[in-house]
Amino acid sequence: MIIALNNKCNLTKPEFITYQKELTHLSTTATLILCPSSLYLGEIAPSSIKLGAQNVSSTECGAYTGEISASQLKSASVKYCIVGHSERRANQHETDDEIAKKIKLLLKEEIIPILCVGEDKTKRQENLQLQVIMEELKMAMKNLSMEEQKKVIIAYEPIWSIGTGIIPTNNQIEEVINAIKKLYPENQVLYGGSANEENIDELKNISCIDGYLIGGLSLKPEKLKIFLEKLEN
Repeated sequence: MIIALNNKCNLTKPEFITYQKELTHLSTTATLILCPSSLYLGEIAPSSIKLGAQNVSSTECGAYTGEISASQLKSASVKYCIVGHSERRANQHETDDEIAKKIKLLLKEEIIPILCVGEDKTKRQENLQLQVIMEELKMAMKNLSMEEQKKVIIAYEPIWSIGTGIIPTNNQIEEVINAIKKLYPENQVLYGGSANEENIDELKNISCIDGYLIGGLSLKPEKLKIFLEKLEN
């Protein structure tokens, strides 16, 4: 079971130091991946928590002001990296081609991509969610060998659910994850989108979920502790 914590653009440095100390009190058999703001990648104290990044450049090192390359992430002991999050697709206009390049560069540096895919509210209402997701996967994997494809962790995040507190039904989640696994049977598939300590009792009944990509809840160690306890009991 994988639990990836996406802090997004949150926490000042003093807040992050306190937050990191609180995370050390968590007890879980799951693989915990912390994806802090890039500013704090060098602040992570050695622990059982794996280090992840929230983004990577689609280019190698060079004259790209403000970018962080895959090789730089590797030198900072980053093991995982989120790619193609819906917020970056929407706000930074990240394209499928850029996402594909990022995945290729990460794998070159032996960093495991966590590829986010998901439909917006309109596509869900039109029952086009599988079409959208399969196209995003196809474009992201297009430059990869079969062996490289197997290394990518896929995170299903229905865009209309992120941060809203509204989640799909178990049947809706199962439909998507089973469709993904039919095409990529050896890949781990996470669920993200308003998963929290209140709905995990229901979500954990979905046996095809290999873990969770957590956003808002990741910033609340006391509630994350409850989430983990319920998940494992």
